[in-house]
Amino acid sequence: MVTVGFVVEGPSDKKLVESESFQAWSREVCGLDLVPPVVDVGGKGELCSRKIIASVEKLRIEANPDKVVVLADLDPDRCAPCISKRKEIIGNTGIDLIVIASKAIESWFLADTEAMCRWTGDKGFYEDWPETLPGTPWDRLKEIGRHTGRGPGANKILFARKFIHHQGFDVRRAAKHPHCPSARYLVERLCALGAD
Repeated sequence: MVTVGFVVEGPSDKKLVESESFQAWSREVCGLDLVPPVVDVGGKGELCSRKIIASVEKLRIEANPDKVVVLADLDPDRCAPCISKRKEIIGNTGIDLIVIASKAIESWFLADTEAMCRWTGDKGFYEDWPETLPGTPWDRLKEIGRHTGRGPGANKILFARKFIHHQGFDVRRAAKHPHCPSARYLVERLCALGAD
């Protein structure tokens, strides 16, 4: 089994990678053993620079994984206008796979229709364009919350934890959404990494 270490941009991403469902899927379907620690560089643009190299080196020393995956948000207004530029900024030193969530991981939440139906209480909920909607996906979640009376709250980390654990968010369902290519890329590339 291939061991994999993750470097992520923020605590919401870390919650996903550390979740039991993500770990079980990675192990059972992709043949990947995710090793701790998941290195969280703290968000706020920390992966917009070459600071990532120090985090990758730290992970390689602490966990000694066979492969290193970086999971970051696109953040087009703050960091880079497109995925290829974002990957260029991060670099590839010591990194085996870079996955960029467009615009942010909350886009993937919007793309998991089943989990969103549970959260909103609306069995007919469907977000047409989770990765290209105007504004941020977090703003969209707050807007949906205002209409349904089930707002996400003020804390993204708490919402991510609850959405993953209580609503059963599954990145594989997000990957099946026809307009969520970054989630599909994560699912396909992780499985390919396990097959290498």
